[in-house]
Amino acid sequence: MATYDFPDDLVSAQHELDTVAAQLTALLETLPWAVEPMEAWERPKDYWYSAAPSRPASPGWTDEQRDQVAALRARRLALATTVVTHPYWSGLTGGTVSDARTALKHLDQDVDQDVGEERRTV
Repeated sequence: MATYDFPDDLVSAQHELDTVAAQLTALLETLPWAVEPMEAWERPKDYWYSAAPSRPASPGWTDEQRDQVAALRARRLALATTVVTHPYWSGLTGGTVSDARTALKHLDQDVDQDVGEERRTV
């Protein structure tokens, strides 16, 4: 497998992107299923099998919850833009770029258990 020497700022941005994405996912899992208040419903029998058979009433999201979600989504977008447009990628060509982007995304999986240090080369 190829080895990539990722710059510290790129690794940091990718790590923060992963963290922010996880925070957003965790937050969304705690919120009501509907952003706006909605009444409970049940789908007709034998209709839309892939859809949930029913949903309880949803109080909707509070203004604070909306703000939290918006802030995390904005931060995730800014970090993704930073990672994708980083000058490091311009030094790579062809399939190397795709392989390197994949390697960057999997850096956290390559933690050396014995030393406890993150390896930046894959």
